[in-house]
Amino acid sequence: MSGSKIARDLLAHYDVHARRLPWRAPPGANAADPYHVWLSEVMLQQTTVAAVGPYFEKFTLRWPTVLDLAASADADLMAAWAGLGYYARARNLLACARAVVADYGGRFPDTEDALRALPGLGAYTAAAVAAIAFGRRAVVVDANVERVVARLFAIATPLPAARPDIRAAADSITPDLRAGDFAQAMMDLGATICTARNPACGICPLRQDCAAVRTADPAAFPVKAPKKAKPHRLGHAWWIERSDGQVWLVRRPDKGLLGGMRALPSSDWNGAPDATPPFAAQWRTIDPPVAHVFTHFSLALSVHTTHVGLDHVPTDAGEWWPRDRIGEAGLPTLFARAADAVMKEMTDDARN
Repeated sequence: MSGSKIARDLLAHYDVHARRLPWRAPPGANAADPYHVWLSEVMLQQTTVAAVGPYFEKFTLRWPTVLDLAASADADLMAAWAGLGYYARARNLLACARAVVADYGGRFPDTEDALRALPGLGAYTAAAVAAIAFGRRAVVVDANVERVVARLFAIATPLPAARPDIRAAADSITPDLRAGDFAQAMMDLGATICTARNPACGICPLRQDCAAVRTADPAAFPVKAPKKAKPHRLGHAWWIERSDGQVWLVRRPDKGLLGGMRALPSSDWNGAPDATPPFAAQWRTIDPPVAHVFTHFSLALSVHTTHVGLDHVPTDAGEWWPRDRIGEAGLPTLFARAADAVMKEMTDDARN
């Protein structure tokens, strides 16, 4: 298998079939905006291209440069991020933007090592920005590239143990020139042809060199270890609505799950079937609980509602938010679903 031939064939395919994405420069241009590359790569972690597009457009309109982003308020960024999930990425995004401004005068460093030292930039993101924005030779391995390389070399070791071998194999075919285009070509190949299910091997530009094609089942690669069942947890949230239609929202701790986000007051999620509400009142429980799946566990969130007078003063720190503008609060998906459940209950009660 010739690494240079693979790179040559794939780049020729990319020159014709490259996806047009708002953060990309055309094939061969080598002029991608480092800010756009970095922002898109952070957004794309654990998220689809289709989902990221509108967020990217919204962010770059509101914060056109890394200088603008660095100057934004934490709460504004977290609210704009709502819906993309993995909220630690938003906190790291702001920390990184501020480090680029403070340490590099608002210009991203152009080497993989310097990028890797920025807050929140792991090995993959640093390599992607170095290659795509600056043309540096860097080995860029995301989930799509991982799948392509595992099939190309028929790597039989199950994931995640196979990752060092996959990276070494990716290194062996990464060219010195057009490394950024090559990285994006590999991503495109995995997203459009070498897909997780039913890969379109018949139209793949690398089929002649692919070891998995010569097996009976190329979709069997990469080999995955058996999945462990996710633990299931229980939690409680409280919808406290004032007589003027304002709902009490709190800010979750900066560190931890959904850190820094606005939310309904809630219990911990350690599985207790009952929890003590914030204060004594007539609480009504929404049925069924709100179901949500996080990376490492699933959650059933029981939502309890009550109404209070204008003189009610909550004991925890937070803010009153208009119920009819709850969609503008930037609630993470879990609490947005809880709000939807409460609204539906109110609508059903009004009809009855």
